[in-house]
Amino acid sequence: MTIKDLAAKTGYAVGTVSRVLNNHPNVSEKARSAILAAVEESGFQLNVNAKQLKQTRSTAILAIIKGTGNVLFFQMLEQIQSLLSSSRYSLHVEYMHGSDSEVRRAKQLIQEKKALGVLFLGGNLDNFREGFAELGVPAVLVTNNARALGFDNLSSVYIDDREAAREAIRTLIALGHKKIAVIGGHRRYSDACRNRWLGTLDALHEAGLTIDPEADYATVYFSPEGGCAGAEELLARKREFSAIFAMSDLMAMGAVRTLLDHGLRVPQDVSVIGFDGIPLGEFMAPRLSSVAQPTVDMARRSVELLLDAIENRSDARHESVPFTLQTRESTGPHT
Repeated sequence: MTIKDLAAKTGYAVGTVSRVLNNHPNVSEKARSAILAAVEESGFQLNVNAKQLKQTRSTAILAIIKGTGNVLFFQMLEQIQSLLSSSRYSLHVEYMHGSDSEVRRAKQLIQEKKALGVLFLGGNLDNFREGFAELGVPAVLVTNNARALGFDNLSSVYIDDREAAREAIRTLIALGHKKIAVIGGHRRYSDACRNRWLGTLDALHEAGLTIDPEADYATVYFSPEGGCAGAEELLARKREFSAIFAMSDLMAMGAVRTLLDHGLRVPQDVSVIGFDGIPLGEFMAPRLSSVAQPTVDMARRSVELLLDAIENRSDARHESVPFTLQTRESTGPHT
């Protein structure tokens, strides 16, 4: 009798049977009991030589992180490492600059590490269109919706960036702000920035408000330094605004610092709202308002989808997780 025979006998997938035989913890008690009962009944014995041969194969999983200073991705990576620490898989982490192709780098690393799967933390869908079809292993794109790409081996876990940005701008409009500036990344290279910009336009247009896509938008890196530079740029342009929407909390923090350095009060003179909901924002003065992404849930679900694809050859799935709006001290009514 083989593992495939046991799978047919019990009705469980080959990967599930294999995990039970190898005493892997990531199996339900119901499945474990049924499979062990079938083992005892059939007198099945695991082929030790085959097991040892299998153990010499790679167990590597790649985590490719787009951007070198993204605190949100650091939080997700911590969760991913914790989730995989009790499994048989080893994690290889690769950081990339925003304009480089994460798919091209993944191809190289899959060959070098004999990787079984890839977690992409951030990414540009254009890069996936150009080269993902050649990857050949299961992957999950985290924070971007990959459904439209149609790859059988590419799942995704994400929030609705467009709707989240729309809600952030609606919040500012409800407080009486009509002149709103934006600090974000490059809309050409970042799908998240492009969708958050579209959400901004949606909310402004539905309120009958306008924005200049060049003069009222500062393109910077996702960092506190970027936020500082963005706010400096907006002030230097002499643009009239009573609120800033920053496309990351780190940008928002830098923007607040610059505004204060220029003698402006937050939120009395300028309200600031960020994006990501990183814990550090709660310790700012003033505490930062933000769109919060559920990092723990996104990391957990991404790992589950990837392992299911690796072990059970499951189809690609695309799951949207809910965001929350954290209204704190950095936003207030326009006076």
